[in-house]
Amino acid sequence: MSLFNKLFPLSRNRALPQLKAIYIAGSAGAEMQSVDRIQALEQTGLGGDRYSVARGYWQVTEACQVTLISEDDLDKAKKKLSEPLCARLDTGHHRRNLVISHLKTRDLHDKTFRIGGAIFRYHKPRPPCGYLDKIEGKGLGGALGKNSGICVTVISGGVIAVGDRVEIVPD
Repeated sequence: MSLFNKLFPLSRNRALPQLKAIYIAGSAGAEMQSVDRIQALEQTGLGGDRYSVARGYWQVTEACQVTLISEDDLDKAKKKLSEPLCARLDTGHHRRNLVISHLKTRDLHDKTFRIGGAIFRYHKPRPPCGYLDKIEGKGLGGALGKNSGICVTVISGGVIAVGDRVEIVPD
């Protein structure tokens, strides 16, 4: 039995956690771009993303190497938003780099995990801020609230791609 199955027993009908989307932006406030695959750079972030090239809004004070949010988090936020803002969440306007399915972000707390060829480690929660509302739409930050994702560190670099499994690895 794998470590993941020991930590998170699955029923027959439950899908395995996987990477559903990857988003990057070249600089603070730039449009988020969806990509199918990307290089995760050890102790740096995602190749070409604003934080890996020191151009993020929070670069000086609160930068994260990589941000991650779950579909579960996004579904909770959508219950508090108008239809137009819900549609924006589906296209990366939450401004998080990685979207995962079938695993809650709180299940990654203090864990190391693999996505594709890279290994990540939970770092801290990533609360929303007023800047999110300023560039993406008033009310988005409040709707995300406590379910706004997490910061993760790239422990070992490698290529990650949409569809890759998310697997907890032993420390």
